[in-house]
Amino acid sequence: MATNGKRGRPPHADILTPAEWRVVEAVRHGLTNPAIARRQGVSTDAVKYHVANALQKLGFSSRADLRRWTGVRRNSQLNAKDPVMTQQFALGPVGQIGRTVKDIEAARRWYGDVLGLPHLYSFGDLAFFDCGGLRLFLSEGESAAADSILYFRVDDIRAASADMEYRGIAFTNAPHMIHRHEDGTEEWMAFFEDNEGRPLAIMSRIAG
Repeated sequence: MATNGKRGRPPHADILTPAEWRVVEAVRHGLTNPAIARRQGVSTDAVKYHVANALQKLGFSSRADLRRWTGVRRNSQLNAKDPVMTQQFALGPVGQIGRTVKDIEAARRWYGDVLGLPHLYSFGDLAFFDCGGLRLFLSEGESAAADSILYFRVDDIRAASADMEYRGIAFTNAPHMIHRHEDGTEEWMAFFEDNEGRPLAIMSRIAG
């Protein structure tokens, strides 16, 4: 029976679909297509498809454009906060240290069962432990010899990154959401480099 309705997916109020947002935020986090596919449980072709769609919708020509894009999901908690610029900006305490490990399951057992650190949560090839209020972030990678990354806490990641860029600090990607907890709390990060080119990051938790 013929209908007058349009076929296909329903329209989204946001500029990107939820799947495209997940992929774009992973690209802004510096992940490759195969790494995104593994972490999100989809095919590499699906990741390429979402990247291509996002580039077309945003009028960009490369992944580098995506990494520098400052867009925020329409339904993000960050949209409820207006960036506040102050002349007294300062980094907060270190909130997380990242370390690459060769075998995430073996590392999870060693840091948890042997070293006795409280396990917070895990997502695929990522694991998080509590070190007396400091979060240890383990990620599985090809090399366990990479520099550890220090993640500094800031209250407002957009205002902090804007202030730091004004002072000449170059970010390798724009602030991006890396995870939304079940209670709606969002984790945001942005990466930059020190004077010798080693990675550092700022991080914010936006309550739901």
